[in-house]
Amino acid sequence: MKIFSRIFTVLFLAGLAASCATSNDEAEPRRYSEPRFTSQAPIELKVNRIEVVSEFTPTFTRPNVEHLFPISIERTARIWAKDRLEAVDFSSDKIAQFIIKDASVTEQVEKSEKVFYKDRIKYRANLHVVIKISDPRKQSSAETSIEAWRELIIPVDTDIEEKERYWNGMVTKLFDEFNLRMEQNIHEYLNLYVQNNSYIREYN
Repeated sequence: MKIFSRIFTVLFLAGLAASCATSNDEAEPRRYSEPRFTSQAPIELKVNRIEVVSEFTPTFTRPNVEHLFPISIERTARIWAKDRLEAVDFSSDKIAQFIIKDASVTEQVEKSEKVFYKDRIKYRANLHVVIKISDPRKQSSAETSIEAWRELIIPVDTDIEEKERYWNGMVTKLFDEFNLRMEQNIHEYLNLYVQNNSYIREYN
């Protein structure tokens, strides 16, 4: 069973003045680390092992720019699987696959049609993940999927330090929502494979 959750947030920063002044002490670009998810209890799956598979291949050519981001969406997805998923039934033959279908970021320059207005760059971050559990003995499987995306719009002349700050926030918010929605999906659609599952579905 599949479910798709689309996330849409546009951050429009009009008239932002680019800050280009840096001192020698600030010559090094700001460093960012991928978020971790260890503050929450792992989701215990009744499987023998969990395999993380990436089917996403970066092109390293525009309009794709995910390789420029200080935080990798693909690597963060792998970290999420490591932090949040745990195999607890080593006597079974069941296998869980965490499949990264898409972890791309694209950019598009939007020309201003108004005088004295700056051109803008629109970034779109995409994350598509499938979790599939297979039971070879029963020749059965079940899966759930999340397809999430965010958009960010900034002035075309934004300097690289500011870009990295916005990119970092963009990816962090993407995974905040992914973390919430994927946990809900697992408990709802893969409930037979969750240890001590106490999820109760609410109907509106």
